[in-house]
Amino acid sequence: MNIGIFGTGMVGNTLATKLVSLGHSVCMGSRTADNEKATQWAAKAGAGASHGTFADAASHGEILFNCTSGGHSLAALEAAGAANLAGKVLVDVANPLDFSKGMPPTLSICNDDSLGETIQRAFPEARVVKTLNTINCQVMVEPSRIPGDHDLFISGNDAAAKSQVKDLLASFGWERIIDLGDISTARGTESYLPLWVRMMQAFGTADFNISVRKAQ
Repeated sequence: MNIGIFGTGMVGNTLATKLVSLGHSVCMGSRTADNEKATQWAAKAGAGASHGTFADAASHGEILFNCTSGGHSLAALEAAGAANLAGKVLVDVANPLDFSKGMPPTLSICNDDSLGETIQRAFPEARVVKTLNTINCQVMVEPSRIPGDHDLFISGNDAAAKSQVKDLLASFGWERIIDLGDISTARGTESYLPLWVRMMQAFGTADFNISVRKAQ
């Protein structure tokens, strides 16, 4: 499958590397076609890996991953081009974190809105699916790093898009995926991030996740 990755940071690099290892053709996009991080990643990842602008990645991919910083996601997607996003599954991994006052970060969008919804409104023809935003990037692609059963969440308006993303997540090793409902449910998973940051500080590691239990 052809996949486009928006973002050259740790999350984009980790997801892109995993997807290439699974046999997908991955184009990593950034603001410029000669981005140093993207160039280095493509050279290291080898066959199946390429890089270019956000628009190049959007044009290349059947499924697209938004791995940009939440505060810059809309600008990156605008650079990718609405026409290149139309009809495609857009997996939003980002969180609207605001580090302007240092650590811990606050949320720039919260309560009655979410970044996932903001993206869906801005690009109504894209099929936005929110997932993977509640865990560290290493756990995203290797859930077995955490012993025992633990859960991933997914939100989106398009059932077929969510099903397609679930299949891709299963190839990463995810067995327990909780479908929360439409894209408005991304408010919940994004609002979890302040707690996640506090737990990371308390545990001294980002290698953790939660397991949901309910009464029978």
